[in-house]
Amino acid sequence: MSALGQMVAGVAHEINNPVNFIHGNLNHVEAYTQELVGLLQRYQSAYPQPPQELQAAVEDADLAFLLTDLVKMLQSMKVGTERIREIVLSLRNFSRLDEAEFKAVDIHEGIENTLVILRHRFKARAERPEIQVVKDYGPLPLVECYAGQLNQVFMNILSNAIDAFEEANQGQSFEAIATKPNTLWLHTAVTGRGTVQITIADNGPGIAETVRTRLFNPFFTTKAVGKGTGLGLSISYQIITEKHGGQLSCHSTPGQGAKFIIEIPIQQVAPVRSQVRSLEAVLCE
Repeated sequence: MSALGQMVAGVAHEINNPVNFIHGNLNHVEAYTQELVGLLQRYQSAYPQPPQELQAAVEDADLAFLLTDLVKMLQSMKVGTERIREIVLSLRNFSRLDEAEFKAVDIHEGIENTLVILRHRFKARAERPEIQVVKDYGPLPLVECYAGQLNQVFMNILSNAIDAFEEANQGQSFEAIATKPNTLWLHTAVTGRGTVQITIADNGPGIAETVRTRLFNPFFTTKAVGKGTGLGLSISYQIITEKHGGQLSCHSTPGQGAKFIIEIPIQQVAPVRSQVRSLEAVLCE
């Protein structure tokens, strides 16, 4: 996970510089284009009847279309580069490479960054409508946590929910799925126990009890060969319980979806901090 975080942060950094260069220059290109368009319009006003040869060239080039479409293209390019910058920022925040210790962070920001990275999997496809995401964020204080690894927990749970949707959707028509759209619910709240609770629920196929009791076991997976290692939820469980002194549980009824509840302290106690440092020291040896 550390190597993956370094790679993600490195790729994001390398992409960020050229994208910022393009995005910044597009503002100048747009200004220059508007000046050129204004200049052409003045020429047309001053010379409404140009020579026949020039008039034929204008018609062949479809100048009116070029001028309007050029402005639209520049706007689309600006939207595209802004989208890339947003993804790069989310990748950098998601990796949290510069946060090797517990730090007070905005949990909602971590969730949002994860959703941005997974956005391509939510989009509508030929075989199914868009996956709906319903957010019910409560007011949260800054939470002391190992931010990069907590983001990985969000990623694992959300990815598994999407995988479950895709498996359950097989054999169903677009119209049938649309009558009960694939939906994710995200809820956050402060408890009366000095902790925050993050709930990620879905209306997927649900999980049988025999499977649910083994979800957090290493290498346990119900996915086809090559589609899962069985380590995602196991690692997530260790991150929440061992590194944050919290709890991770799953509640599910077959046919009625699944609900994962994450609960971690708002402020970490000293033993957990030292445990994380000692574990990191062991991994680095």
